[in-house]
Amino acid sequence: MDRDINDIVDAVIANAPPVSSESTSHHRMPVVAEEVWAAGVTYHISEKARQAESGNPDVYSQVYGNDRPEIFLKATPSRTVGPEKDVGIRSDSEWDVPEPELAVVLYDGSIVGYTVGNDVSSRSIEGRNPLYLPQAKVYDRCCAIGPCVVTPDTVGDPHDLAIEMTISRGGEPVFEGTTATSEMVKTCDELASALTKSNPVPETAVLLTGTALVPDEEFTLHPEDEIEITIENIGTLTNTVRRV
Repeated sequence: MDRDINDIVDAVIANAPPVSSESTSHHRMPVVAEEVWAAGVTYHISEKARQAESGNPDVYSQVYGNDRPEIFLKATPSRTVGPEKDVGIRSDSEWDVPEPELAVVLYDGSIVGYTVGNDVSSRSIEGRNPLYLPQAKVYDRCCAIGPCVVTPDTVGDPHDLAIEMTISRGGEPVFEGTTATSEMVKTCDELASALTKSNPVPETAVLLTGTALVPDEEFTLHPEDEIEITIENIGTLTNTVRRV
């Protein structure tokens, strides 16, 4: 499903109005997706984490081993932030975590690039009942993407990228973890195909491909925490936490 992004970029530049350098910022989102979607339970660690938080763990094991992936609408542009901006944790949640994810950038349903995504989530709300998933996932500042969009040629094999996450509190790390996209049980093409089947996504969309790092059950985000997510060949997405 890959499509040459260079043709798309050339067409956009040819029709774009001039913009002064004073009005630009490296803190802007690298792509404004009309919709951000997300896939769930695409890593074994995610399956185990969901089972631990839920009173109905079989729901997640059935998804992990199924041909049909879990896919849900994550965010709209107004709920998505870029690098160096605040992500949100819900005021009615007691257990909140970041979810570092490889994000696929889609144009007309085809993969044209990759970026870093943070699917901030309430584990306490989702854990009460899987039907609460939209409330656990979709709210103000629930998603961050950045720092850039990398073409498929530049990123290399998207299923062989190192992922690192550090969460700092008061300048000191309180969580550090590493994993790799090689642990995914679905390919990016498979997830994009599942998303777009019988579902006309907007011209520009982003698909988060699942969480690969899950902090211990005792961990929850606090306001002012700093989250750094680095994906090999793409870059580092940094955000601070606020309560919303």
